Amino acid sequence: MTQLQSIEDQLRAENESLRRQLEEQKSGHPSNQKPSGWTGLVVFLLLVALGAAGYYWGYLPRQKREMVLAAESQNQTDSLPVVTVTPATRSASTDSLVLPGNIQAVTEAPVLARASGYIKKRIADIGDRVTEGQVLAEIEAPELDQQIRQAKAAVEQADASVQQADASLQQARSNENLAHVTFDRFNKLADKGVISKQDNDTYRLQWAAQQSNVQALEKAVNAAQSNASALQANVARLNDLLGYLTVRAPFAGVITLRNVDTGVLVTEGTTLLYRIAQTDRLRTYLNLPQSDADSVHVGQKATLIVPDLGGRKFAGTVTRTSNSLDPSTRTLLTEVQVANSGGILMPGMYTQVDLAVPRRDPPLVVPGDTLVVRANGPQVAVVGADGTVHFQLVQLGRDFGDKLEILSGLHEGDQLVVNPGDSIREGAKVKALSGKQK
Repeated sequence: MTQLQSIEDQLRAENESLRRQLEEQKSGHPSNQKPSGWTGLVVFLLLVALGAAGYYWGYLPRQKREMVLAAESQNQTDSLPVVTVTPATRSASTDSLVLPGNIQAVTEAPVLARASGYIKKRIADIGDRVTEGQVLAEIEAPELDQQIRQAKAAVEQADASVQQADASLQQARSNENLAHVTFDRFNKLADKGVISKQDNDTYRLQWAAQQSNVQALEKAVNAAQSNASALQANVARLNDLLGYLTVRAPFAGVITLRNVDTGVLVTEGTTLLYRIAQTDRLRTYLNLPQSDADSVHVGQKATLIVPDLGGRKFAGTVTRTSNSLDPSTRTLLTEVQVANSGGILMPGMYTQVDLAVPRRDPPLVVPGDTLVVRANGPQVAVVGADGTVHFQLVQLGRDFGDKLEILSGLHEGDQLVVNPGDSIREGAKVKALSGKQK
């Protein structure tokens, strides 16, 4: 710098000397007299020489120093660890909540024997599609016919008892009327003193006895009629059991279980004959986590995905919820129904139900390989604008496998180091490359 400054001072002095010489020449000659060609050439050559010296001693060293500094800066940058960074992004406002479930029939019922006997004929079998009222099997019960005949005979006997009691009642009423008339006659005679009071009391008590007998016979008639009604009801019951010898489907559906065969003895009310299920409409139950319980409502659309059918999707609808969380699991029981007119779905199938759940405040989402778990909690390595690394504590949300939800600790757009190694430490300088550049 000192040599360069001295050259510049020398140039200034020579320029000043040249300027004075020109002024002296102008003052010693008339104003219309021009300088000679030799003097102009000397001045021009002198200026060119001074400019070349200034370029050599001033600009070239400065340019060389700038190149050296740039090379040192580039070498320093190249020596920094290179890391791949990815930004923290905001998740979608609508979240796809996928939960497992088992497909079940909306209506399923066991078909039990309503009459005791032997299977005379089996008509339906497993997998058969039946209509409401279709005959499934026939039961043979010979003793039931005997019970019906015995019950009818008992009814006839009870009817005869009713008629007999009614006849006795009519006779008792006649006797009561006769005793009443006799008492009235002797009562008038007693008033006239024709008969004694003792005889009058005798006829009065005879009339009272006939009245009591009539009342007793009326009750006997009622009892006989009640007994006859009970026997008639027993006959009706046996006739109904006779109708139950023909087993019919309670509703249209598919036979999912057949538990008997021809000749098997069945017992009324205990033997399971068939199990039938409606398959034109199916349902599946889900357990929604508490965080999403308020986001699902009745009538919301859902999609059922069956992996065993090549991931085929079926449109469903949320039909009801329990409106109460299970205290042991903190989940909400939810029912989703799906139409199955084609019969492709079957009860018992495993399925995945996709619910489009709206999120009022979507959390941040980061790749799973940016997370570092240390003693003081989960962290991520954030690279600042100046290339400095800072390990930031975060609060985790749901784990999607390849991605993680971050509830707090980060801002949208923060650059995170992917797979931070041991060389990436707090405050270290790094060279950040986006995931697309790598």
